[in-house]
Parts: sequence; structure tokens; C-alpha cells
Amino acid sequence: MEEATPFPMVAANVMGYAFPSCAKSNAFQHSNAQGPQNASGRRMTCEPELRHLPSLLHHMQHVELVLHQEANVETPFGIVQCNMKGVVKGNRPVILTYHDIGLNYKTCFSNLFDHKDMQEITRYFSVCHVNAPGQEEDASTIPTGFTYPSMDQLSETIPLVLQHFNIKSIIGIAVGAGAYILAQFALIHPELVEGLVLININAHAEDWMDWASHKISGWTHHVPDMIISHLFGNEEIHKNHDRIADFRHHVLNRINQRNLELFVKSYNSRRNLHVERPPPGANLNVRTLKCPSLLVVGDSSPAVAAVVDFNSRMNPTKTTLLKMADCGGLPQDDQPAKLAEAFKYFIQGLGYMPAVRMTRLSRSGSSSFSQDAVQENNSPVEKQHRHSHSNVSMDNDSDSSTELSLLRTTHPDQVSC
Repeated sequence: MEEATPFPMVAANVMGYAFPSCAKSNAFQHSNAQGPQNASGRRMTCEPELRHLPSLLHHMQHVELVLHQEANVETPFGIVQCNMKGVVKGNRPVILTYHDIGLNYKTCFSNLFDHKDMQEITRYFSVCHVNAPGQEEDASTIPTGFTYPSMDQLSETIPLVLQHFNIKSIIGIAVGAGAYILAQFALIHPELVEGLVLININAHAEDWMDWASHKISGWTHHVPDMIISHLFGNEEIHKNHDRIADFRHHVLNRINQRNLELFVKSYNSRRNLHVERPPPGANLNVRTLKCPSLLVVGDSSPAVAAVVDFNSRMNPTKTTLLKMADCGGLPQDDQPAKLAEAFKYFIQGLGYMPAVRMTRLSRSGSSSFSQDAVQENNSPVEKQHRHSHSNVSMDNDSDSSTELSLLRTTHPDQVSC
């Protein structure tokens, strides 16, 4: 794959034009004005740039629309609101996100994508944030009688989103319900997915006892508590009272309650994904994710058991399990720097961003090797097929840098921390 080039970060770079330093002072005046002078006393002017200013402003306005575009994509299962950041390039995948229940793309991913380490990635990739129907901010109430889409049907809206933005392939990053949706999408459309980062994925159908409990207790007053127990572990619920109170307030006051209830019911009605692990050395046509996958979970997350189980059923040559230390149920919120660093490593494994050095990344284990050696000795194609089933732990060290220990193991469901 070709080495990616960064997107222009300022509109003034459009079409090769750039504002000179005098543009920061009084250069844009009428022609009689005395402009700034250089060391020799000669007048400096911006007249060539002024001549091109109308065309430049026209293209700046156009690029601004392209770099940050919101769209309501019509699908057979309702309107899907999306936020597109960046310019789609045909030879490069787009990072596509999908949020969990009780969240939308802003509340789920803002801390991660606003982090400086993640912005280094978004210089090279455009990003498409997808909201489940009715979960965006200030959403209108979904009409009574509308059948909210199932998890499978939500996955079927993704191709229409890609078609709308002319996206050829994606690298997905999703949490909880969103992780289930993108995994289902990748199973049906493997040719459209180059890689997946799945946080807190639960591939099993809901336990019948939980289903009965929800029916008996009623949905309206039960939804906030259910979402909190879904997103946060018991330790965090009992110790971090302020955070839980803030989140409860968010669920009750910032999200359309009717729409949220429908999304939660859809998630709790999900079916098993039925992913199968290929037998060792066999090339059987089993139902499994074809793309490299990074499974992520915090060490105190309520989703640990579900993620470990999903990992045990994945293709061991294409899957890495990342268990993050000192982290609860929202790794993208609790440890954005660590997750961004792991995401950069994952993207480099796909053959992209080879020039970006992983200065805070260390690797150890029976097959330890340096990142520089990987970049020097492996072609993008070789790197794309280098993935092996690994367990990963990320722990804090004294200088708050990220340490990633890659442990090769013959026990794929063992998680190290």
C-alpha cells in the first residue's frame, strides 16, 4: 500500500495558495496604503495573493464543507445521522465509528478523537461517525408504530452510509452495541472491512433471566440503571459516585428517552453472532471475521468475560486481545492516550502510516522485536499478514508513558494484565 500523505490542516493550503506572513498584519488594505517593509526598506505587498483571493475563498468554502459534513442518510430502517470529517480518497480506507447504548458519537468518542495522539492518525485518515437512528443530540421522538431496526438491520444500514460518502473500505472502531453491529457487518461484507477495533463486544444473545427481569421491572425507570450497569463495573459504580451521577443525568436529560428505549430493546434482543474458530492448520470455510481485529476491554469492565469468550472463538492468526489496566468500562474515555497508541500500532500492522514512530511503545515476549525493524524489513503486504493471535496488557509506568507488552501464548483465552 502507498504511504499516506496528511490531509491539509488549514484551508489556506488549498490549490497551492498560502497566505504570507504579511497577511497577519495590515497587508489586506487598499492599494494606496503603506504596507509593511522588509530589512532593506522596500515595501512588501500581497497583491498576487489579493488577485487570487476570490478564487481562493471559493475553494476554501468548498473544502470546509467537505472536511466536516453532517448528513442524514436515508435507509429502509430509518434515517441514520452521520458526521464525516476529511476527504474520502479511493485508495485509502475511512475510519468508521459506532457508539454504544446510552451514548452517541460525540459522547462516546470525543475524548479519544480530541486527543493529540489520535489527531496524528486523523491527519492521514478521514473519519465517519455514525449515530444509531434517533440517538443523536436533539433528536426528534421516533413516531409510535415505527419498528426500530434490529441489530442485524442496523448493520445493513452501513453499506448505504458508505455508498452515500463514496467510501470503498473502512477501518472500524466501535463500542458495545456498535461493536456488535460492525462485527455483523464485517461478517456479511468482508470485502469492505480492512480492520476492526471492537471495544466491550458481547457476541452472545441476552440471557433469558435478564430479559425476564427487564420485562417485570418495566423499561421506563429501569433503562438508566441498566445502561450504567452495562457501561460501568461494580467497583466504579460504588466508588465513583460523581461520575455515575453525571452519567445518570446525561441519560435522563440529554437523550431522547423514547428513542433510547427502542435502541436498548434492539440491543437486548440481539442474536448470537455464531463466530467460529478455524481448526489449526485447516482451511475450512467457517464463519469468522476475515479482517485483522483488535479486541479491547478495561480490566474492571463488566464486559471482560464476554470479550474473552469472543476472543476464544476468533481466528488466532488475525486477532489481538488488549486488556487495559486501571481502566473501567469506557477505555476510550478512561485511557484515550493508551488506546490511541494501540490504534496506531494496529493501523501500522495493516500497512499504513509506516513513517510514524511509536516512541512510547515497547514490546516484549518470546518474539520481541523493535518497531523500526518492522518498518525496515517488512513490506506493507507482509505487514498486513503479520498478525497473530496475541494477548496484550497495557499498564501505567512511572513517566505516564504507554507500555504495550505483546505476549505470544499457546492459551489464547488467557488475558495478561
